[in-house]
Amino acid sequence: MGQRGEFAGKMNKLGIIAGDGSFPVILAEAAKDSGYLIIVVAHNGITSPDIEKVADKTIWINLGQLSKMIDYFKKEGVKEAIMAGGVSKKFMFKDIRPDLRAISLLFRLKDKKDDTILRAIAGELEKDGIRVSEATAFIKSILAEQGVLTHNKPADEELKDIEFGMEMAKGIGRLDIGQCIVVKNSAVLAVEAVEGTDETIRRGGRFANGGAVVIKICKTGQDMRFDLPTIGTNTIETMKEVNARVLAVEAGKTIILEKDKLIRAADEAGICVVGV
Repeated sequence: MGQRGEFAGKMNKLGIIAGDGSFPVILAEAAKDSGYLIIVVAHNGITSPDIEKVADKTIWINLGQLSKMIDYFKKEGVKEAIMAGGVSKKFMFKDIRPDLRAISLLFRLKDKKDDTILRAIAGELEKDGIRVSEATAFIKSILAEQGVLTHNKPADEELKDIEFGMEMAKGIGRLDIGQCIVVKNSAVLAVEAVEGTDETIRRGGRFANGGAVVIKICKTGQDMRFDLPTIGTNTIETMKEVNARVLAVEAGKTIILEKDKLIRAADEAGICVVGV
């Protein structure tokens, strides 16, 4: 934490566009430790209310209120912003309430892939002088390291499944479909779509009948400013439900939330976590 403290005097306000989960709060705490004032745009029904305990100022908007978000950052003098936390694509189909600027943006998109949408939003922010930065610039230590991270270690057959699963996951990633797959015995049991990682693990784990290997990777050409693969203790809890055995993630490109707690929970559950 605090790697960017030397810049705080030059740019002392940081905008955080907060999605779900605990990552927006962790990021806000790290940036605040570096001397930044934290200006948050939170999303109704998605962002944790805990963000208000850390932020200096917070506004709550509905998903799709692009003009309101940008106008708020401009009013507060924000010149740099970060997207933190996910927004499940399922909200795009039932809870989005786009304003005129968002409707115009969506109409211009060639497709509705995650990266296409996020890059377009970043482009709109940058048109108004708000640079979108990588979250990991503030907290490098949150990224997965290479090697076996737990006391539990994968068996030879599981190492083969990791190698197989990584290759398959990269293929799915090139199509920008999802970041997670579940494999066993060199067979793909589940591929992530709009339902998210936890549901993918449950679906694949039921087919595996125990012993599944879960793979989570960056998509090919991943923009490091947003949508990095993320795991947390909830990932381990979901794996426990279906007796999954191995969690393999891409080292240097996967965010681990509360790393010590995750590793302890994995060891207690007999799950091994590997950074590849």
